Amino acid sequence: MSFDPASHPHPRPRVRPPFDAPPYAASPSYATHPRQRPAAPHPAPPVPDPGRASRRHAPPGRHSDLRHLRSAYRWQRRTATLTALGYFVLFLVLSAFAPSFMTGGVTAGIPTGLLLALLQVPVTWLAIALYEATARRRVDPLADLIRRQAALDAKREATR
Repeated sequence: MSFDPASHPHPRPRVRPPFDAPPYAASPSYATHPRQRPAAPHPAPPVPDPGRASRRHAPPGRHSDLRHLRSAYRWQRRTATLTALGYFVLFLVLSAFAPSFMTGGVTAGIPTGLLLALLQVPVTWLAIALYEATARRRVDPLADLIRRQAALDAKREATR
């Protein structure tokens, strides 16, 4: 038996915004609470300075290099974290679900579990080395570029 919405005893009414309402939920310009302070008027948009039109790059706050810097730093953190934690989780999973493998011997008297536990230190060093290498290769050049551009912007503003 299929459901017929028209025969439902309490159909749910559809609520639609008025036609002149904006498509987004804009906050009202009047106080909606008795103790609410009145809304401050919106400041006038800044008038563009014709001398700044010849500028070669955007100010640092809106620059696309910041977006690239954030993504490079995010990639750097993920790579180092997944290297160290991934190996440790692998070690824990093998310890929990493969005890015969972990107690088996690699060489005379050294179980596999002990060898894998001792390898945790070099894997952590590898994660640190990856973190530093990606910092030198991807993150530091972008940060230096943004620093230089910010210094140039500060000098230009100071000479105005």
